[in-house]
Order: sequence, then structure tokens, then C-alpha cells
Amino acid sequence: MRIGPHQLANNLLVAPMAGVTDRPFRQLCRRMGAGLAVSEMVTADASLWGTRKTVRRLDHEGEQLPVAVQIVGADPDKLARAAQVNVDHGAQIVDINMGCPAKKVCKVAAGSALMQDEALVARILETVVNAVDVPVTLKIRTGWDRDHRNGVAVARLAEQSGIQALAVHGRTRADKFAGEAEYQTLAAIKAAVSIPVVANGDIDSPLKARRVLDGTGADGLMIGRAAQGRPWIFREIGHYLATGELLPAPPAAEVRDILLEHLENLYAFYGHTHGVKVARKHIAWYSRTQPNSTDFRQRINQAETTQQQSGLVKHYFNSLPQPEDWAA
Repeated sequence: MRIGPHQLANNLLVAPMAGVTDRPFRQLCRRMGAGLAVSEMVTADASLWGTRKTVRRLDHEGEQLPVAVQIVGADPDKLARAAQVNVDHGAQIVDINMGCPAKKVCKVAAGSALMQDEALVARILETVVNAVDVPVTLKIRTGWDRDHRNGVAVARLAEQSGIQALAVHGRTRADKFAGEAEYQTLAAIKAAVSIPVVANGDIDSPLKARRVLDGTGADGLMIGRAAQGRPWIFREIGHYLATGELLPAPPAAEVRDILLEHLENLYAFYGHTHGVKVARKHIAWYSRTQPNSTDFRQRINQAETTQQQSGLVKHYFNSLPQPEDWAA
């Protein structure tokens, strides 16, 4: 899959998720088989660019190329300036958020709220595209609500404005993350434009990935929540799409090693005190399908140092059945 001048290693993308797709998570997903990982959204509000959170989101040191950054806002000129600032900090692809359904985003008429105003959408897209010399992409939903599925119209505006790829979550803003993703509108969007279209929403297995690609004609897949605590999903999907064969689930020892590496990178990125706090949700995701994980998570949430936290992870995963135990 190609976005502008960038030929991706494959057509599997990590969805931007606030509070999740930080640099350590993006790097891990890329190593586990993702062709591109889009950053957490960076606000277009210049007054917040000096905050610790935004400074971290502008940090791409050691990240695999191309670097893709998502921006969020509702003012065309502010979004254009945000795009320029991110390019100055290393962004090679700028993605515009018109898909987030969160109240705090929509209440300021940003994210998926923008889909209610197609004239404003066009102004934003044209202004941002003209402001930078890197590819600009767009993430949308199928519409505002089920009576107003205007994804096809917005997709056509995007193509006319110079957007070079489009990711579509198969729900309306009103649906948030409830129910099952619907792909009919996504298929109609793909049929209406010639730019690459990436399908997003409920892609949680290699078999589902194949069905979504075949059913929508999409050029690529964007995976978000299914990668939380399971970054190897990109490896699994990539292998299945290439060979038709399903990989076995990683053994507990491999999950332990992946998680410990993830923790070390979180501690280095956030510092030991804040890193321990950020790591808790990731540890919960990695362990949620394992036996006796409820008690383990309670102990993890009481750990206050990196040594305590990583020590508990090692002890827990070492206590789980290993392949040699099954053989016996």
C-alpha cells in the first residue's frame, strides 16, 4: 500500500488511540508486523503545545519511517499550523481526525462532529493540504448518525481536496463503539473514490480481516482496540493474508517477554513514576485472557515501583502453563 511517496511494508495500520498509541506502543506494533502506526492525536490548540503531554506526542526519536501524526481541531488555519509544526518535528504523513466520537472532542465541534458541516470539512482539508509538503490523510466515520450517513460525500470532498488516503471506521458518531461495525457504507466509499481506503472497526482476527477486505474492497486495514495487549495481531493477520494459514497463539513465555520489553520502553519514555501508572492498563490488557488474571491485576495496581511491577509480571507469567507442560 502506498501513501503519497511512501511505500508501506504492508497494508496493516495501527489506529490512533488517545492514551494508547504512544511511541513505545507504535514501535512495538511496527516490530510485530504493522506497516504504519499513527500517533495519538495532537491538538491544534497552540496554547497546549508546551504541555508535557503534547511534547511527548511530538517526540519521534528512533521511530520507524514513515512517521504519521494525527491532528485534531475545528479551525482550518489552526489545523494548518498544527500540521506545519508536526512536520517540523518529523511527521512525514499528517492525518486529520474526523472520526473521534469522544464528548470532549465533539463538544468543541472537532473529531466526528465535523462531519455535520461538509463545507467546513472542505475548507479544513484544502487548507491543511496546501500548508504542508507531505501527504495528508483523513480518518472519518460512516456519518453523524444512522439517518445521516454522509461518508461517501465526505470521501469525495477528501479526494477533491488532495487527501491521499482515507481511513473509515464502520460506525456513525452516534454509535460510538456500540454494536457491530457496518461495512456497507465503507464499501460504497471505496467504490466512490480512487484514493486508498482503509477499513477500521471490529477487525479482531485474521479471519475477520480477510472477510472485511473481501467484503469492502478496501486497500488496507486499521486495527485499534484488538491490538491492546495483543500487538502480535499484526503478525497473525499478515501471515494469514499471505499464506492462508493461522499462526498458533504465542506461548505465555513469549507474551511475558513482549510485555517486559514494552514495560521497559514505557519506563524509559515516561520516567519511572509515571511509567508505572501508564503501564497498568497495558498489563491488564496483556493478562485479561490468562487464568487467575483478576487477582494478578489487583496486585499490579498496588505496585508502586518499576521493580515491583516488572517482578510481579515475571512471577505471574512464569507460573502459567508452558508448552512443555502441555506435552507432559
